Parts: sequence; structure tokens; C-alpha cells
Amino acid sequence: MFADIVLPLNLSPLTYGVPFELEGQIKVGCRVTVQLGKRKLYAGIIIKIHSNKPQGYEVKDILSIIDEDPLVSAHQIQLWQWMADYYMCTLGEVMSASLPSGLKMESETKLMFCKQPDDYSTLNDAERVVLAQLENKIGQTVEALARVVGKKNILSTIQQLQNKGLVDADEWLKASYKPKVEVYVRLSSSINSEERLNDILLSLKRAKKQETLLLHYLSFTHSIDFSLPPFISKKDLLREKPELQSVLKACVDKGILVQESVEVARLSASTENIESIAELTETQLAVFNQIKNLFAAKDVVLLHGITSSGKTEIYFQLIKEQLDQGKQVLYLLPEIALTFQLINRLRNIFGDRVGVSHSRYSDAERVEVFRSLGKRYDIIIGARSSVFLPFTSLGLIIVDEEHDGSYKQQDPAPRYNARDTAVVLASIHSAKVILGTATPSIESYYNAQTGKYGLVRLKERFGNAVLPVIETVNMLTARKKQRVTNHFSQQLLEEIEECLKNKEQVILFQNRRGFSPFIQCNDCGYIPQCIQCNVSLTYHKQSNQLRCHYCGYSQPMPNSCSSCGSTNIETKGFGTEKAEEELSYIFKDAHIRRLDLDSVRSKNAYEEVIALFESGDTDILVGTQMVTKGLDFDKVSLVGILNADNMLNFPDFRVHERSFQLLTQVCGRAGRREKQGKAIIQTTNPSHPIIRYVVQGDYERMYKEQIEERKLFFYPPFYRLINTTLKHKDISVVNSAAKELARLMRLKFGKRVLGPESPLINKIQNRYISVILLKLERNTNLYDAKKLLQNCIATVLSDSRFKSLSIVPDVDLY
Repeated sequence: MFADIVLPLNLSPLTYGVPFELEGQIKVGCRVTVQLGKRKLYAGIIIKIHSNKPQGYEVKDILSIIDEDPLVSAHQIQLWQWMADYYMCTLGEVMSASLPSGLKMESETKLMFCKQPDDYSTLNDAERVVLAQLENKIGQTVEALARVVGKKNILSTIQQLQNKGLVDADEWLKASYKPKVEVYVRLSSSINSEERLNDILLSLKRAKKQETLLLHYLSFTHSIDFSLPPFISKKDLLREKPELQSVLKACVDKGILVQESVEVARLSASTENIESIAELTETQLAVFNQIKNLFAAKDVVLLHGITSSGKTEIYFQLIKEQLDQGKQVLYLLPEIALTFQLINRLRNIFGDRVGVSHSRYSDAERVEVFRSLGKRYDIIIGARSSVFLPFTSLGLIIVDEEHDGSYKQQDPAPRYNARDTAVVLASIHSAKVILGTATPSIESYYNAQTGKYGLVRLKERFGNAVLPVIETVNMLTARKKQRVTNHFSQQLLEEIEECLKNKEQVILFQNRRGFSPFIQCNDCGYIPQCIQCNVSLTYHKQSNQLRCHYCGYSQPMPNSCSSCGSTNIETKGFGTEKAEEELSYIFKDAHIRRLDLDSVRSKNAYEEVIALFESGDTDILVGTQMVTKGLDFDKVSLVGILNADNMLNFPDFRVHERSFQLLTQVCGRAGRREKQGKAIIQTTNPSHPIIRYVVQGDYERMYKEQIEERKLFFYPPFYRLINTTLKHKDISVVNSAAKELARLMRLKFGKRVLGPESPLINKIQNRYISVILLKLERNTNLYDAKKLLQNCIATVLSDSRFKSLSIVPDVDLY
């Protein structure tokens, strides 16, 4: 018997032998311990059991079984295989992305003491210290020994000890996940009656503290069932009386109380105030019924509802319907940032059945969510990686803000789009998908127009709310008339002042974080660049650093120009940090906060910023894209877009679509209740078609214009794109390899190949970059085309000139 096993590495499945004694225990989806290479051990997932012995090499055996029951379901394995095929990566890369780190185990080298030396004088100081450590403690890692010895590199010392036969190395499989354990206290089983309890209390008359502790324990319950005495958390028991810690030990020693360690959940939610779902309005109910009718014929329905139209209430009704049928629901959001408000709303209705999955959780918390699905959670709300969770009876997937680019994984592999993966996942489970947005992606809307997806429209805002008035400010004209203060038009400042007088809130959007995009010497024109990337450094005033947003490199803000020595250095442009500072000078009494990646790096920082804004403690919120997506605040009456131009002028075929979506979404944050809101767009080109479509709220015209351009220039949804990126630390190697790969690709694909080209930023983390774009007709056999491309890549990589070259294909790069 043999088993194909996936390891969490950039490898295809490997075949291992199944020892006779394990044949009856082995199951597809279980983890097993296997050896890779001479020493290394890994926990791999069995994806197939068969009797086909591999030819040409000696097969290693599985060493042990880790799971009694499958950790990964057949549905998950099916999804993994589709992702590996479609996104041109290995099953090992998909597995690595799918499982929390706590479930992916690999061995670490531990050193063992063997014997005393015949003559200690033959050892140097470092060897003596290492040997003494190993003699005192069995099995220590190289890293732990290095810390004790005080040397970073002790491998040569260890090698010398091994050569002398004094130490040996062994591989130990380490498990990083450990269940959370709490100590609970209960009455001893020997106290089995009221009479026995009274005797104990009488015996403690002279041990007042022990009597106090026992009475305190008894106060946690009205009456005692002696056959099942209450379990009280030690933490709760001693919370009000911490001084009784030592007394508890005495009671345990006397056999009065018993302490037990109990595995508990790291994640908890209160179910105290469960609310009923709000009744749908007449319009919402009609849309809800349309969706249900369409689900009879379509697996995917696009819900095109304007901002604040009440799409979430419709989702809640769909969720309830699935739960009533015993099904599970996956609620996808493009970013972690959106989950905070929605988690509270969902838990207020569905209680502890709601689980959350996102990267801000610790690895142990993510393992618990993974293991609790189906046992504790029926609803999962999370970002793109939630598609990897082990659903057993999935009935519905909701993809909210389906247009958002954050659903696309960039690095590392698999470079998947969670929206498209969700459609495949639903198909595997025979589930339904609802794609919801105010600004559909061109691809999804095209699929709806051509009948592949169902389409439902929700054209009016919830309740009495009306769409905001959207006005543009021509910044060129305003500057000429001297009606601009710093980066704010006079019109915007007057509107902000009016809002503050009326105790209303303001959201300001600037799609660039930091204080200033770059600094420049006014004498010689020098702009500081990242030493590892071909990009200028962004100035962050709070830390007084210049920082690269691509690799993380930073340096202190210079006092003089490093090129000419001049002190005439000036910041250019502005980001959210600078906007926040300038506003604090203009509106001295206003409470201003910032919402961007720099301000919310800690686990709960985002929730704190949102909670303060929701409570009214913040008057003006300045932010990047985080403020544009799905947030719902009652008191926001004004939204300002500080610079619309930097979005519209980016060289990308989706730039007009993305700009329309972003501007419409951020404008939609204004006036979400009875009072009509206002949005002001600052731009140097108010007559730009996209700006006009946003002001008019005309998605249809934007779509028609874009779909014609896409058809004319061979872009999605009419063509599929595969972008192949080559990287190497030597630019000549990259250029030579790119030319060779492009030549091979043209032999197979002809004029469908564009490039090679250097991207705008052609060096990141000391590696030069070149890209080749492949455009394929929709009716092309994609499987065959990918095989041809992989053969071309393999040919280039087999060339000895291109050692350590990285070639990465990205399918559906948008």
C-alpha cells in the first residue's frame, strides 16, 4: 500500500510506503509524519491511497499517524487541486496557505549528550560550555545553545563535538499549537452529603482562612448537587480574594477541594442579548424574493445595490434561512478592517454561532477556529483566507464588496482571487453564492449581463436616507483665486466648519499614507531612494523616518542633502499623516484621528479607532482606503476626497473602473440616515468622464465605456491574462532570461505575448524585475495553454546561466 502525501513546501505530492501495521488506520485527509531528505521530518496530508509502486527510486515509509480522524476533508482536497491547477502553483504551496501554522509541523534539530570526554583539556571554552549544557538538559536546539553560549554561530563548535563522538543530533517533530488550559476548582468527591459538608465546616473553625475560602466557593451556587459539584474557574474564585492563593493549596492538600486543568476556548463571545432580525422593507423583501427565485436556476447571483441600500439586512435573512436548514454560511469581506462592525451585528443576532477568521488572530486562535467549524460555529465571517476552512455542509457564500482588489492574493503563492475561488468552493459543496456591491467589477457585471450569473438591483437607500450631493472643486481654479489653504479648498474647509458647528462628523479620504510621498533637495533636485528598491522613500513625521513601503527599509530624516550637502530640503506632496496635522492647526478644538496601515498595526487598534468614531468622540476621520469600505456611521454628513487625480493617472487597464468604485464607495459614507449628506471631490480635472459618472451616479455609462475598451484592446472579460514575473539580483540575468522566455512563448502563442518589459518599479528587495504578459482568448483551452507556458518556464530554468532565477506566473493578475 502507498500514499500520496502533500507537504507544506513548494513541491508536488510525494509517494510514501504504508507500513503493514498502519494499513488499517490510514485515511485520506489525515496528517502523517514522514521524512524528507536525510534527516528532516514533516507532517504531511494524505491525499490518495493506492497500490501503484513508484518506479526508479526507493520509497520511504510513513513513520507515524498524527490524526485519528481526517483533518482535511475530501472537499478541501478537491479545492486545493483546483487551485494548484488554475493558479499554476504546487499543491504544497496551497496546503501551506490553507492550514494555520499550528497544524503544519516540521522537525527541528536537537542535540543530545553522548559521553564525557577522556580529557577535558582537549576542549576549548565554547565546547566545554555546550557539553555542560547538554549534559544538564536533554535535547536542546542550536538556537537555544547559541543564546546560552553567547555566540550567534556555534555550528563549528557543535561539529567539533560531533567529530569527537561527544554529542549527536536528532530530528524532533515540533507542534507549535497548544490548547489553552485553565484550572478549575470543585468540591472533593469525598464530600458527598450536606452532613459531610457541615462536618468539614466545623473542622475548619480554627482555620478561618480555609473556612472563608470554602464558604466563598459555596457562594457561587444556590444549591449543591453533591453528585455533580460546580466547577468554578480558579481565576474567578480568587479574583476578589487573591490573598487566598496559598489557602487554596492547603484545602487541596486536605482533600476538601480538587483542582483540575480543563481545555478552554481562546475565543469567546457573549450570547446574552440575542436580537431578532429586523423586518425587511417592501423593497428589500422584493429583492430577497428575487434572489431566492434566481437561486432556483443560478448558482451565483449579483446583488447590485447602491450604498446604504440595506444589503446587509438581506444577507441576514439569507443566513437565517440557511441555518434553519442546518447549513453553514461563509461571509467574506475584502479586509479585516470591515469585520469589526459586522461581527457585532451578526453576534447580536446569531450569538456564539458566529466565528471570525482573519490574519490579526494569533496562530493558536486560528487553529481553534479551524477545529471549531461545524462543532461550535455555523457562520464564518472573514477575509480571503477563510475559503480554506473545513466546511462540511456549506449552503451559502456571501462575497461582500465583491469588486474589491483586496480579494486577490499577491504573494506568496497561491495567487488566488477569493471571489472566484468562492464560486468554485460553492460548486464543490452544491452551495449558492451572493456577490454584493454598489459598484460591481466589470467581469461580474458582464457575467450577469450575459446570463452566467443572476442579477438583482436595489436602487434606493434604506429608510428615509437619500444619496449624498456630490460636488467637485477645481483645484487649479481655486489656487489661482487663492482659495486653497495647504491642501484644502476653501469650500471644503467651510463645509467642515459647518459640520463641526452642527455636531456632525466628517470623513476625509487621501489614498496615500505617511506624511509626504518623498522629500527633495531644492538646490540639486536629489530625492532619497530606497537602497533595496527603485522607489523613493516616504517621509513619516511621527517616527521622523524615511521609509520604503515595499521592503520596509528605513533611515532617519536627514538634516542635509546627501548629494550636495544643502540643508534646503522640502517635503513634497502629502499623505494622511500630513493631512491630519494640517487639520489640527486649522480646527484646533476638533478631535481628529487617522485610519491607515500605520495607525492600526496592533491587534485591536482598528477597533479602537472605529469605536471612538462611532461613539462621537472623533469629529474628523482622515484615512486611506480603509475608510471607504462598508463602514456605516449615523452622524457622517460630509465626505471629502482630497486628491482624486492620483488615482485616475495610474497606468493600469483597470484604473478607471477602480477609480469609479473607490470614489463612489467613499462618497457613499455620507448621509446614511435621514439628513442628506454631501461629498466634495477635489480635482484638477472635474470634466474627466469618471469624475462626471461618479457625480451622476452613473455606473451603466462607466460600464459601457469600459467594456468597449476592453473588447477593443483584448482585456478581461474577453481575454484571460497571465502575467509572468522574472526576478534576479543581477539585471543582466533577468534581461537575458526574459528575452529567452519571451522567444519560447512566442513560438507557442504568437502575437498573444507582450513583453518583456520592466515594470514601473523594476527593483524590489535587491531583485530586478521583468514581466511578460500573455493574453488568451476566452475559448482557449486554458489547461493546455498553461502546460505550454510551464514547459517554456522549465526550459529557461534548466539553463545553467539562470541559476537562482525566480519565475512566477500570475493567472488573472487583476
